[in-house]
Order: sequence, then C-alpha cells, then structure tokens
Amino acid sequence: MASTSTPLTVPVLPLDGEVVLPGMVVPLDLSDSEVRAAVEAAQAAARTTPGKPRVLLVPRIDGTYANTGVLGTVEQVGRLADGDPGALIRGRSRVRIGAGTTGPGAALWVEGTRVDETVPEPLPGHLAELVKEYKALATAWLRKRGAWQVVDRVQAIDDVSALADNSGYSPFLTTDQKVELLETTDPVARLKLATQQLRDHLAEQDVAETIAKDVQEGVDKQQREFLLRRQLEAVRKELRELNGEAGKDSAEESDDYRARVEAADLPEKVREAALKEVDKLERSSDQSPEGSWIRTWLDTVLEMPWNERTEDAYDIRGAQAVLDAEHSGLEDVKERITEYLAVRKRRDDRGLGVVGGRRGGAVLALVGPPGVGKTSLGESVAHAMGRRFVRVALGGVRDEAEIRGHRRTYVGALPGRVVRAIKEAGSMNPVVLLDEIDKVGSDFRGDPAAALLEVLDPAQNHTFRDHYLEVELDLSDVVFLATANVLEAIPEALADRMEIVRLDGYTEDEKVVIARDHLLPRQLERAGLDKDEVTIDEGALRKLAGEYTREAGVRTLERSVARLLRKVAAQHELGERKLPFTVRDEDLRDLIGRPHHVPESAQDPAERRTSVPGVATGLAVTGAGGDVLFVEASLADPETGAAGLTLTGQLGDVMKESAQIALSFLRSHGAELELPVADLKDRGVHIHFPAGAVPKDGPSAGITMTTALASLLSGRLVRTDVAMTGEVSLTGRVLPIGGVKQKLLAAHRAGVTTVIIPKRNEADLDDVPAEVLDKLDVHAVTDVRQVLELALAPATAGVTPEVPVAA
Repeated sequence: MASTSTPLTVPVLPLDGEVVLPGMVVPLDLSDSEVRAAVEAAQAAARTTPGKPRVLLVPRIDGTYANTGVLGTVEQVGRLADGDPGALIRGRSRVRIGAGTTGPGAALWVEGTRVDETVPEPLPGHLAELVKEYKALATAWLRKRGAWQVVDRVQAIDDVSALADNSGYSPFLTTDQKVELLETTDPVARLKLATQQLRDHLAEQDVAETIAKDVQEGVDKQQREFLLRRQLEAVRKELRELNGEAGKDSAEESDDYRARVEAADLPEKVREAALKEVDKLERSSDQSPEGSWIRTWLDTVLEMPWNERTEDAYDIRGAQAVLDAEHSGLEDVKERITEYLAVRKRRDDRGLGVVGGRRGGAVLALVGPPGVGKTSLGESVAHAMGRRFVRVALGGVRDEAEIRGHRRTYVGALPGRVVRAIKEAGSMNPVVLLDEIDKVGSDFRGDPAAALLEVLDPAQNHTFRDHYLEVELDLSDVVFLATANVLEAIPEALADRMEIVRLDGYTEDEKVVIARDHLLPRQLERAGLDKDEVTIDEGALRKLAGEYTREAGVRTLERSVARLLRKVAAQHELGERKLPFTVRDEDLRDLIGRPHHVPESAQDPAERRTSVPGVATGLAVTGAGGDVLFVEASLADPETGAAGLTLTGQLGDVMKESAQIALSFLRSHGAELELPVADLKDRGVHIHFPAGAVPKDGPSAGITMTTALASLLSGRLVRTDVAMTGEVSLTGRVLPIGGVKQKLLAAHRAGVTTVIIPKRNEADLDDVPAEVLDKLDVHAVTDVRQVLELALAPATAGVTPEVPVAA
C-alpha cells in the first residue's frame, strides 16, 4: 500500500489540458509566463539547496487544479526545435498537494507531501501475472504501430509503479483518464487501471479494423462487379453490331428500355422525356438507387394508355334506354347525360372533336343524401356511353400526394389516384367516379381538395401534370362524376368547377318501383330463392317504404327486403312455411315486427304531438335528406320570476336568432293578432326542438317557431296535417329558403297533406315530382298572418285546451 513521507515546498507549474506522470520526460515552452515563473523560482531556490531545480507539475482542467501533482526536476534549459526557449523536465514522484505558501519569484508555492509508492519484493503471483499481461498488451499495441524500439524498453521495466506510469505516453488516453491514473496512488490499482484502459483500446481497434476490412472488401466487390458488367455490355454491343440485332434474345429485348420507348406509341413530349431518362439509366450503375427509380418510372410511362381511346356510343335513344333500365327516377342526371351525348355527337359529326387542344369532357357533381344511387349511377353512365368505368374513393383522403402523386425521389413513390385510374381503365377517356368528394380532409400533408382544382377544371386539365410522371397528361376527354352528400362541405372554388346535379331522394311510388325491379331480384339471388318461390305484392312494398323506413334513398328499404326474405327462407328450412309464398302487407308484422314510422295523421288524435297548443310541425334538410321537425313552446309560471327566452335542442346561432325574431314579432304585433302578449312580459318563454342530441341550425324554422308561440298564446291547436318552412323577418315577411324539393318529399313521406312555403320559392316547385304535388296542398305565402290563418285551427273548434306551463 502507498504511504506518505516527509513534506516539501516547491513552486507550482500548471499544465493546461496535459498530464505528466512520474518517469515521463517532457519539453515545456518557457515563453508561457506561468511556466517561466515556475522554472525561474525553482532555479532561484536551487541556488541555496543542493540538487537540481524542482517544480510541481499539476494538471489544470477548466481552471481547476488536481489534488495530486508530480514532482519534476528541471534537467536542462535551452532552445526547443522551433527556436523558442524551453526547459526539459523529468517527472520523479507523486506529491499530494497541501496548503499554499510563499517563496521567491512570481510563481505559486505550495506545501506537499511525497507519496511513497514502493511495492514489496518479491511480487505476489497474481501481481506478476498482471505485470506480464500489461507488457503483452503494450507489446501488441506497439507492434501494430511499428514502434519496435520501444518494445524492449517496456519489457525491461520491472517496477510496478513505473510500469503503470508508462501509460502516460499512450496517445489514445484522454485527459480525464490520465488524471485518474495520476490520482490513483496505489501502484497495484494503477496498474490494473492502465491494463483495463489498454485492453479496451485494443478491443475498439480490432472492431474498427474489422469494419474497415469489410467495407474495403465490399468496395472491391462492387468495383469488380461494375467493371465486369461494363465489359459484358461492351461485348453485347459488339455482338449486336456484328449480327445486325439478330443476336438479341427476348430477355434482352424486355430489358432494353430504349427499344421499348422507341417502339411505343407515345406523344412527342413524353417520348423526349422518356429518352432522357433512358440516357440517365445507361449512365448509372446497376447498384445506384437512381437506376431503380428510373426503371419504375419508365414502366409506369410505358403502361399508360397515351393514345388509347374507346369509341363513344352515339345511340342517344339506346343510352337513354340503358339509364332508364338501370335506374328509376333521377331524371335530371339522365337528361344531362343525354344532352352531353347529343352535343358530343354533333361536334364529332362536324369535325370539332378537339378545339384548342381540349376535348369535350364533362365534370358533374351528384349531390344528394345517402342511398339514392349516386355511386351506382356512375357505372350506368359509363355503360350508356360505351366507356370504361373507374371508381376513385376519396373518403378520408388527407394527403395531397394521393391526387398529384409523390416525388420520384421518395421510397415507394407512386403516381396520384387520377393517373392510376387512367392506367387501370386502359383508355384516355373513361368515366371516373370521384366518390365522396365532400369527405376529403386536409392536414399538414396538404389539401387534396386544392389539388383537385386543376383535375376538375375543363380549362386546365388538358395539361394536367402529375408530380410522379412530370409530363403533361390530357384529362379533357375524361368524364368526371363526383358524388357528395353535403354540397356545403365541398370548398367553394372546387364546387364552382363542377356542374351540380341534385338528387333529392325518391317518392314513395319510385321506391316501390325500385324495390320491385331492382332490389327484390338482387336480394332473392342473395337469399338463394327463385323469383317464383317468393313474391312481395305492391301493397307490402309500399308499406315497407312508407312505415318501416323513412329515408331519402333506398338502402334501409333494401335491408328490410333482405330481412323479409331471410325470415321466409329460415321458416321454410324449419318446416314452418311452404313455398311458393306471396308476402302481403298484413304479413309484415308477423315476419319483421311492428312498423317504425307511423305518420302523425295515422295516430290517435289524443296521441299526436300537435294535440296541445304550442306545438307546430316544420320541415328541415339533413345530411340524409329532408325530414319533419317539431317545435314545442311553453310559458313559465309567473311566480317563478324566470323571465326571458330559453332555447334547447342543440341549436345553432342562426336558429337562435330566428327564435328571437319570432318572439319580437309577436310582442310588437300581438294586439293586431289578438294575442295576449301581456303574458310575454313577466313570464319566461321556453322553445324546444326534440331530438336534442342532433345539432340543428338555419333560418327556415322561423315561421314554425312563430306559429308555435302564437298557438301557445291563443290556445288554438296547430293543424296536424300542416307542415311549414320559411324564414321570418321582424316585420312578419316570409323570406325564401333552400331545399324545397327535399322538404316536400319529407312531408309526403310523413303523411302531411298541407305545406306552407315562401312565395318566392314557388319556382322550386317545378323540381318536385308531379305525383308528390298532386297529393300535397301547397300554399305560397308572403306574410306570417297568412301562415297563422292556414296553420291554426279555429278557436271554436272543440274545447280550448289549457296552455302548457313549464315548471
């Protein structure tokens, strides 16, 4: 173990970022003021004491002195190799630093205690093995560096302390590692530390050499492969020249992109771009990732149907017959497709197929509630026109690259969905159905709806440029059909580029025809039944459409038909029913249960919602089509003191404002309408819209709320067979609203016979099917007073019920 000995006083020579161990000889530059001051102070002290000048070499790391230093002697003072003054100092022994003191010169003097580092002789067995291991490791490292002359000197060192301190010459040790060796005063522990440091370095060196060897072998292999492939290409080229191309086999032909590009029927600009890429491919290495990108791009370009087009079927009557056979109703869309084909035929007859680089494509947006046949209509349009059909699902798409494609440099890059649809169709003039275009979203990856602006603009899409292809693609001959449930969800700029065709739902008669001609045959096949085994008469279909389902489309109706057929099939297999069987309306309850939607007019008068004052029936438009909407109003007890207006039912701001307008109108014109408006001053008014979990907004419930409040104040009931829609103003004017056709279809489905609409919406009645108008008594009004006269039952009719009071 190390022990301490006699104290001594020496000047300090600080070493910035360096460590000197005992036994080391180092040259120091005397041009450094601190080094010069320490050496001069040591020389001054040596004049009065025997021996060489002594200094204390102390490492200084980031301004902090180590706790242990090395006592060094100044062996020689002279000039360094570069001519600057210097001193040669030899490290002698470790010194534990104590307190500071004074001495001659400008140097810092400290008191220190020399550390005794002697190891008893002879060395124990384990220590001898450690010395042997260190010498072996040091010898291996020195031989790798070619320092053969140092190997013998290390082998000659027998002192354990000196052997461990010999690591101070190792260039791979960091300053912290050297400080750790310096401050480890136990020679055995220090030798173990030096051995471990040397062992770790040799292990790292072996790993580094292995990696370098593997890398060099890989580089050599690639270079040899590159050279051999170049030689092979040169040999093949010479063979082709000698044999006049007769020596090429089929495999070479498929790989020869230049020949494929030159043989393909490509537009001129596309051909030029493809040949440039072929030039890059020929210059690139087979191992280069760019070569793989170019091959994939060339394959995509060569698979595109650049000059492939199908001939349109200009049999206008035949196309109209196809549309009528595959879809009932939807006259607006059928007329628009017929018009397009007629115009296209005339342009073709007069040689106007291409004008200004553009062809006569079309961009239609089919907007309507779910289940009315928007998606299936696209396939029927393609069938009627004799074109190929491709469906592109846009629901939930949030990445702009899905429309315009990815840049070719990305891993897994693909062209956009539009380009892929053209490639899948195999022609440049297919019918492309952009399904659920109102469900497109946007996030940090861009806005796909903005990327669709160029695709759906007839003035721009003849030069559409996909990010992956980077060549112009003519989309002007494509018929784009976009489908959406809500027009307001489509960005205004995008909606402006499309011709909007509304599909507002089916009448009950149309649903019966669709169920009979389309839904029933399809579901019979899926249920494993023949058309002669199960039939459903028209009365049962009409009841299914009217009372078991209430929707704008026919999806729920089809599910009801499927459920009915499954029940019949199951009963037949269980031996409970014999086939053939005809389902009548009286059989529906036993087979699929009670009806879910019974019209208000069919209910008991005492159970109707409008059987008490303060309840009126309105009409609204939802994402699933039109629907009836009830408005309930009540007055609070005056003793509660809860004055003001309370609105419930998840109402939007516009609807809340409509309620305020209705209340203000009645307060200001109550006397004229013979209503007890005094009740509105001190009693709170509560207006509620049932189905409170469904958000509602819009101004079209204005006259409905006014009628409900007037009924509440007058005690007169609102007629059960009356529904209304219209915006109300402060002066009592009835202003126009939207969705008249959908609302009238909803009123018809709900069993309402009288509908009140604004006078300025009379023009919208032209869009309503004639069979619906025949069954509805539609009143167009301009003033709220007309609404109240039509909607409120006479005061003399029956006993006036008591006005509801909210608790």
